[in-house]
Amino acid sequence: MANRELELNSGMRCAKYMLIIVSFMFALTAILLIMVGTTIQAIFGDFSLFIDGHFSSPPALLIAIGFILIAVATLGAYGAVKESVMVINLYGVCLFLVFILEVSAAIAAFVMQSQVKEMLWRTMTEALSIYEKDANVAVGVDFMQSGLGCCGVISPDDWKQYYSPNKNMSHLDSDNVVVPISCCGSLAEDPNDNNEVNCLEPYEYGCFNKMNFIMSQSTMLIATGATTVAFVQLLGVLCAFMLAKTLRRNKSIREARRWQLQQSLGVLISGGKVGLPANSAMSGYQQLENSNDLGTHEPYTYTPQSPSVN
Repeated sequence: MANRELELNSGMRCAKYMLIIVSFMFALTAILLIMVGTTIQAIFGDFSLFIDGHFSSPPALLIAIGFILIAVATLGAYGAVKESVMVINLYGVCLFLVFILEVSAAIAAFVMQSQVKEMLWRTMTEALSIYEKDANVAVGVDFMQSGLGCCGVISPDDWKQYYSPNKNMSHLDSDNVVVPISCCGSLAEDPNDNNEVNCLEPYEYGCFNKMNFIMSQSTMLIATGATTVAFVQLLGVLCAFMLAKTLRRNKSIREARRWQLQQSLGVLISGGKVGLPANSAMSGYQQLENSNDLGTHEPYTYTPQSPSVN
């Protein structure tokens, strides 16, 4: 009996520690999701001029999932410590809801990845066309060109029709195209005006390919990361329900063993009072006391049944 009780306690302890470890792993995964979502959101924020508004939804959802997952992992660890089957089942349900959110984020990222090229071509062309009319657009374009080391959409020639110094010139060669200062890899002071600088060597390549690479990789990271964590989350859901079932079975078996032990010791609980078993030593004294009470009644007269002998 003692060995069985020891094995039962070992099984309960193993299931509890396993759930604590799984919850800790999910907490680490949540921190990773928050870091990835924050990084991608910062990248999208730097190039917000060229990105449609709905592209910021998946990284924001990834960050929200991370914080929710931390709360759910804490709930799972609490349920394991308290050995509460109800809390562990609630933990499994919450994990399944987080799994649905992660699948939604992955689907949204996969859909957006197919829209990156068309979006960038449209937004970058529009930005160049109003470069000199809107100061905020000019700041965004200059940041992109100087930060990525590129010029124009496809090449520096794109500034022929959008930059005003080129509109007064006819038959411009590629080497003679005037570009903004942010397009220049190396600058030199103007010998005629010390306050002016000349572009000695503009960047050779446009910004479209680099922007497309950044946006595509960012959306792919969201999609693959959310998908991977979602499948791990699904395993966590199954693990939580299996552990809850194990805990419920072990607790039932332990209660049954405890009841059997009480029965073997003769402890019967009824109505809040403890009654003595029929074969205990104390019951014998109780019967003897009852028999002594019979002496207070009238004496018993014995009448023989057999005929008298004269």
